[in-house]
Amino acid sequence: MGIYRTPEQRFENLPGYNFTPHYFEFDDLRMHYVDEGQGEPILLLHGEPTWSYLYRKMIPPLAAHYRVIAPDYIGFGKSDKWTQVEEYTFARHEQNLERLVEALDLQNMTIVVQDWGGPIGLVYAANHPERVARLVILNTGLFSGQQPLSPGLQDWRKYMAQTPDLAVGKMISRATRPSGGISPQVEAAYDAPFPAQVAKAGVTAFPAIIPTSPHEPGAAEMQHAVEVLKQWNKPALVMFSDSDPIFSVELGRRMQAMIPGAQFSVIEGAGHFLQEEKGEIIAQRMLDFMA
Repeated sequence: MGIYRTPEQRFENLPGYNFTPHYFEFDDLRMHYVDEGQGEPILLLHGEPTWSYLYRKMIPPLAAHYRVIAPDYIGFGKSDKWTQVEEYTFARHEQNLERLVEALDLQNMTIVVQDWGGPIGLVYAANHPERVARLVILNTGLFSGQQPLSPGLQDWRKYMAQTPDLAVGKMISRATRPSGGISPQVEAAYDAPFPAQVAKAGVTAFPAIIPTSPHEPGAAEMQHAVEVLKQWNKPALVMFSDSDPIFSVELGRRMQAMIPGAQFSVIEGAGHFLQEEKGEIIAQRMLDFMA
């Protein structure tokens, strides 16, 4: 099993990202996480092909009131990266999150999920509700293989299957056009973890491991999460942006309708990566919700 570690100098002087790095080590791997502030923990889970940099606008306002933890999954950000696509599975990502939460002994958490953070974080919440106080759900879904994938998600899977050396920063820049795109410096920051194709196996793997039938790995776990959410009795806030081609506002309202008592909010003028585009607004709505 090959392991790649992105050189530290790749992360120097990133705009808006001067948080102290923390590392959790296991199985000869090093998993990075941001840990800012004090108080009740907020766990921020990113999607693909992003990393904790996506949450940089949200961390300071949230950390003024709470303890904020933003990990990078193995294969992303400052964390180590397996170099083989086959090493990345839903079960492994889920297990790594469980290990991190247990190592930090996080209790009474508010879990914030977006994109692949949804399946990972919501399955975690379904399996460990005793550690979870609230859910904040952004532009994501659960894939039990019982319904066809949206056209946007099917197109993304096809594109990634043909693009093993994705230009991460440029892709994020294109996806943020509803709010004017991102600067070349921010684009380079999203590229920072991935200086070569060998570092991008995790990026390549994620779209391919979305279950498309109930018999594929991860499908049963996500269906279990659906059933738990249908009986969820803790606060939940669903926020979807108005210009995401993959997870529409309609899908967001379905998510809200599934969770008893969940609140719903539309983030206007944002695409898929709404934390990049409207992070300060999302953080303020979270603070109001949590208060």
